[in-house]
Amino acid sequence: MKRAIPVFLLTAAGLIPVWRYHPSTGTSTTTTQAVEPSTAPSPAASAHSSSPSSAASKVVPGTAVDTVKGVFQVEVTFRGDRIASVRMLQAPHHPQTKWAVPELIKETLQAQSAHIDSVSGATITSQGYRESLQAAIDAKAS
Repeated sequence: MKRAIPVFLLTAAGLIPVWRYHPSTGTSTTTTQAVEPSTAPSPAASAHSSSPSSAASKVVPGTAVDTVKGVFQVEVTFRGDRIASVRMLQAPHHPQTKWAVPELIKETLQAQSAHIDSVSGATITSQGYRESLQAAIDAKAS
């Protein structure tokens, strides 16, 4: 009898996360999350810079990538050959997605490519993001 109460309490405590878990329904939403690189020139500096390569920007959407968490799609803005910003067009409602995407965008802007590390705990989100990002980079090149 002495062990019954702790066993019951620990069992209940272990089941609470299972009861609170809500799986993704596969629905996706459109989010507008853009992160500009920290090395971007200020508006005053860009007003003085009138070279055609810095003024020309091209916006390229990536392909929509369907994962078990939902659909991921990015939109990449290029200024010349550099990635200026990345915006999520589609992302599932999932906790890992909400905190992983800003980190993935930051790493993309630093690496200037789709060769970035996965965010720990958000492997599927990272894979979907990278695949859509690579499609946008490939589409810009062609």
